Amino acid sequence: MSSFREPTFQDRVGRAAEAKQKALSLLRAKPPVDAAAQAELRAAQLAREAAQRAESEAKRAALQQEKAEKRALAEQAQAAEAPVVMTEEERKAIRDAKYAARKKRK
Repeated sequence: MSSFREPTFQDRVGRAAEAKQKALSLLRAKPPVDAAAQAELRAAQLAREAAQRAESEAKRAALQQEKAEKRALAEQAQAAEAPVVMTEEERKAIRDAKYAARKKRK
């Protein structure tokens, strides 16, 4: 059985050069990109992006509409719950009615 031999610096450099050459040869062997196919892919990508942008805008508009409706409902509810401002005559009439009822009970 042979013992393990630590690779030297020269061995590592040689292997790295071989790997680089192999990667370059694979890259060179790759077929060239067809310009028409590339243009078609780019057009499809642009169409997808436009559709996504339109969908995003539609969602944003729907959310803004929903927020506006909620805000309007909240304002209506707040207006309905607002305290009624009574005039001095109305308060005096209520006070007099209470006083008269109390006198009547006695």
